[in-house]
Parts: sequence; structure tokens; C-alpha cells
Amino acid sequence: MATRRGFLAGLASLSLPGLGWADVGSPAWLSAGKEGEDYVLHGLRSDGESLFSIPLPARGHAAAAHPSRPEAVAFARRPGVFAIVLDCFTGGIRHRLTPPEGRQFNGHGAFSADGALLMTSEVVAEGSEGRIGIWETETYRRIGEWQTGGIGPHDMKRLADGRLIVANGGIQTDPSDRTTLNLETMRSNLALLSPSGEILEIAELEPDLHQNSLRHLALVGEGVAVALQWQGDLSDPVPLLARWEPGRAITLFEAAPEEIYTMKGYAGSIAANQGMIAISSPRGGAVMVFGEDGTPLATHRRADICGLAALEQGFVASDGGGGIWALDGAGAPLRALRHRATSWDNHMVPVA
Repeated sequence: MATRRGFLAGLASLSLPGLGWADVGSPAWLSAGKEGEDYVLHGLRSDGESLFSIPLPARGHAAAAHPSRPEAVAFARRPGVFAIVLDCFTGGIRHRLTPPEGRQFNGHGAFSADGALLMTSEVVAEGSEGRIGIWETETYRRIGEWQTGGIGPHDMKRLADGRLIVANGGIQTDPSDRTTLNLETMRSNLALLSPSGEILEIAELEPDLHQNSLRHLALVGEGVAVALQWQGDLSDPVPLLARWEPGRAITLFEAAPEEIYTMKGYAGSIAANQGMIAISSPRGGAVMVFGEDGTPLATHRRADICGLAALEQGFVASDGGGGIWALDGAGAPLRALRHRATSWDNHMVPVA
């Protein structure tokens, strides 16, 4: 492939600014995975077909898609020290991002609406205090950072008006591995930041749910739906889905105990579509679908299922065995879209 790949690589620096996502096949989602001993990032079409595959140096977690250029930032699994800016037209690496001394990436990031800024979820390694790193996207130079108002920030979502909602998971971790250090005292929260990084509002769960870590987000209405991960004893079922709009209290979604137990206290990913919200659990091998009002609609079961995204009708999900599935909110069986020799990781990130 020296002809086409070499030709494209030679054009990259000249042509990328004029290219769009349509030039790489208009992928619907980005998803990290493992193939044999190799880690990769795929651009997936809406039928699950891979349009491109780019190598990663280690296990990836989530990614962020530039709003106009065919460019993606792949983030290491937390706590991580790499984020890679990928040219999805040529498959080449445009930039390698490294957090400042004493900082670690925490798996997620988001672009500003105009694509001029990249915001990265980070922690201060000692103590896990939250930061949002700010990078300009012409040369990907770091130009500042914001506080997140909590410990262990993970996912973030940008609202239409430019404000940012950050899920501070509340978990302090050992800087050398993922060992948790504060389970007895942890406090998770959702923070609303202004477009300039000012903390405008913080929302928390009730004290008896302080071990329910707010982790992943999906935009719903004027706010977000939130996937939670319970860090305490599993003898009693605990809610794993919540909804929050700034100016209001967090609302928890309830379901039958047997359905909640299926999730094994862990919601690994979340997506919203057509008045429905879905959460997945690779530990429990299940996807639960709710109405936006909190009504449980369906539970779908599949081993090691986690990645979730909106489909034209319902949702698409990926699993660790290489499967990509379509599902709805009515309880119909999962419909196979595609299978490949890829152990899909946690997330399917929309390319908007």
C-alpha cells in the first residue's frame, strides 16, 4: 500500500485543513479496541463496518472527534499519560499530547463548538484533584487549565451554549495504578463550568449514596443523563442512571431489583436517543433502556457488552467478543450488525 498510503501521507500537511469527515467516508462513531496484541482506534460506519483503523501505543478508552476536520484525539485508559491526535485521512499521527508534570489524563475530552480548543479530563496525580486541560488545536499547544470542583473527573459534555458539564467521579486513585484510596469518604458530583472555566454550579447525590460514582454522560434536554458505578456493598440494589439539568436536583432512575442486580453495580457507558436512555454493563452482560422520564423499557443481555451510541432507530452496542449490535427500547432481540476480530473497548464516540 506504499502507493496510496504514501501519497495520502504526502498530501496530509497540505490538504487536511480543507478536508472534512466526508472525505474519510463519514464515520458515525470512533471506537477503541484490541486485535491480537495490538491496540487500535476504528472509525465505524452506521452499519458497523470499519472505514479506517489506526494503531494506538496502548489500550485506549474514549476519543474526541473534531467538529469539522477528519481528526480525532484518542485518550489512554485512566490514569494515562498519552493522548494522540490522529489524522483519520492518512492514518498518521499529527501530534502527541503529554500532560504537564504531576498531571494524568483521565480518559475523556471534548472540543469547543468551533473546534479551536480541546478540553481534556485530567487529575493531579497526587490526590486526584480534578483539572480540565485547555489546548489550542492548530499546533495542540497547552494554553491553560481549569479546576473541576471535585476529585477524579472522567466524562464531560459541552452544552449548546458552550457551558461544560463535568462528571467528577469522586475516586482518589494511586498515581501508579488504579488502586482506590478513599472509598469510605468519597464524594462524587456534577460540575457546571462556564465557557471560560468558571465553576457555576455543583450538584451531589444524597449522603447515603456517596459511594455511587458519577462517571459517564449523555446530552438530554437542557442537561445530561448520567451513568453511575457503585463502589460500595452490593447487598442492596442501587440506581445506576440519573438525570440532571442545571438549577435542579439530580433525579435517580429506579428499576426492578432483579434488573438492577443484573448490572452488578456498574454502568460502563451511556447513550440517549428518541426519548430513550440506555446504559450498559460489561460486568453484568446487559443493556438497560429507560424512557427519559425514568420508565424502565427493556433489558437486553449479551456477554461483555459496553459500547453504546444512538442509531437511527434505537441504539447500537459493541462487545468484547467483536460483535456490534442494534437494539431498541421494546425488548426485541439484539440484531447483529457486524462481527470482527476486535475486542471492543468501553465506548462508541459519535462523530458529529
